Amino acid sequence: MERNFKMLAKTLYGFEPILAKEIRNLGASNVREGVRSVSFEGDTGFMYKANLALRTALKILKPIKSFKVFNEDQLYRAIYDMDWPNHFNSSQSFAFDTTLNSDVFNNSLFVSQRAKDALVDKFRDVERQRPSVNTREPDIRINIHIYNNNCTVSLDSSGASLHQRGYRISTNIAPINEVLAAGLLLMSGWDGRTDFLDPMCGSGTLLIEATMIACNIPANINRKSFAFQNWKNFDKDLLDKIILSRLNQTREFHHKIIGFDKAPSAVRKAQENVENANLVEYISIERKDFFRTLKPVENELHIVFNPPYGERLNIDVDEFYSKIGDTLKQDYAGTKAWFITSNLGALKHVGLRPSRKIKVFNGKLESRLVMYELYEGSKKGKYIN
Repeated sequence: MERNFKMLAKTLYGFEPILAKEIRNLGASNVREGVRSVSFEGDTGFMYKANLALRTALKILKPIKSFKVFNEDQLYRAIYDMDWPNHFNSSQSFAFDTTLNSDVFNNSLFVSQRAKDALVDKFRDVERQRPSVNTREPDIRINIHIYNNNCTVSLDSSGASLHQRGYRISTNIAPINEVLAAGLLLMSGWDGRTDFLDPMCGSGTLLIEATMIACNIPANINRKSFAFQNWKNFDKDLLDKIILSRLNQTREFHHKIIGFDKAPSAVRKAQENVENANLVEYISIERKDFFRTLKPVENELHIVFNPPYGERLNIDVDEFYSKIGDTLKQDYAGTKAWFITSNLGALKHVGLRPSRKIKVFNGKLESRLVMYELYEGSKKGKYIN
């Protein structure tokens, strides 16, 4: 039986507890939260499963060596001494990704270059030929992390960031990151037990992620490849078994998932993405201006959306956010409405007091995920400022 090894899942700021819960639910051991990361232990099959199923992970790294480093010569020697031909072939391409928090090293490109020299020299000395560098789409990605004088070298089992699910072929001006979308949905408590609405759905990312959560569909089932498929020890039969096992754990969804957008181009792009994700039977998208709509269902409704912040789209922010509040108050009783914004000043124009306010980041923009609970009858005025 294969022994477990340590892995590190990278994520967005504030998503560490959600990712840790996901990893525990998937069956890992020794799960520990870090800063924008969660460490855990599992075997090779679990590494495949983590890449396939985790919704809030950006990367799954497998550390293969840790050492102290005080200068560039020590870095070169430590990298050279590693058994690189055991991990991949000289016919494959590779790239180093480096992150630094060190007084000794302050240039990540220099560290990557020195590591590249060491790896290439090792292949030349052992096999008399060298692998090529490909920084855009390498077969093998290698991560170097230097904190003070501690260096960890890891194989990147994911390759391209795991937010690249594979279903989104059409985007709008400001598409929301898929991992961010999934994390916001999980933070909002979305579990697929009610009807769902994204009233400003853009290219449909929140709708698709909400459906995949509701149906327990693996997050990256539509993805074409992972970096671990290029490793020497890749086990295709094991991956096929894990994919089949995860698909056997999907569940039916008996509520409605609805998207509105007033832009015809957005509706068209969202429909294309939903079709590409094979979720047409679950999601309906209509061309509608949210400010001229009524609640589309009689039952409890869960709303999550990503309104314009005024960063890339030219809008009157104060008026726009005032309309959000008016529409929710007047026409959406019996609703829990969540949205994310980086325009913190605009929130006061909503005219409702949020029940929850969670700090998150949308890219580099410090943002808030806010929740407004709209009660039926006389209670709905409870949260008005």
